[in-house]
Amino acid sequence: MSSSTVPWNGELSPVERTYPREPAWYERTQVRATFGPSPSYARLKRVLDVCTALFAMPFVVPIVMLAAIAVRVDSPGAPIFSQYRTGRNGRRFKMYKLRTMFVNAEELKEIYQHLNELQWPDFKISRDPRVTRVGRWLRKTSIDELPQFYNVLMGDMSLIGPRPTSFSPERYRLWHTARLRGKPGLTGLWQVSGRNELEFDDRVRLDVAYLHHESLALDFAIVLRTFRAVVSGRGAN
Repeated sequence: MSSSTVPWNGELSPVERTYPREPAWYERTQVRATFGPSPSYARLKRVLDVCTALFAMPFVVPIVMLAAIAVRVDSPGAPIFSQYRTGRNGRRFKMYKLRTMFVNAEELKEIYQHLNELQWPDFKISRDPRVTRVGRWLRKTSIDELPQFYNVLMGDMSLIGPRPTSFSPERYRLWHTARLRGKPGLTGLWQVSGRNELEFDDRVRLDVAYLHHESLALDFAIVLRTFRAVVSGRGAN
């Protein structure tokens, strides 16, 4: 299987047929159960993505510039970090973030592998020693994610959707690939339901639940809960 696509034969996976587990607040939204957005919803969502990103740019750019200076002063290396992520249909694209780790973070990952707190293929360490002082603050406030408004403008991402993984589709189990049927987002259902505290399988279930019920009403609810999660710093790492 190539890294640019994941074949799909049109059949629903077992997790789709058995209705994924969902948080109580989501069940109360009573959104109509569907799988996949209608063409009109997809077009409107793209328009809203572009308009929101363009509106945010005058505020985002100065914040990113100031944060980039802080990153550069705090530790050597480029302040903007780019990494290939897995997007819709398994396509790999370059996603941008403010750098929150030391430049040799990938090399150090092998050293700290035994401290990993999540199941493979995820990697998380509480108080990760690879994270810089400024990086901890950027993660706490989610400012490190602001450069991804550029990815939204380019069409690689949406404001709301499954978060793109750093690992390639080849590491996915078959039922995991259901999440690749949606465009990745700046934020999503699992981010407001536990963020980095959830295992990958649980995040996939929430991603598939979102794709089953994708709508503007749900998107708006996720945006509101994202603001609450950012303000509280819950689940940030």
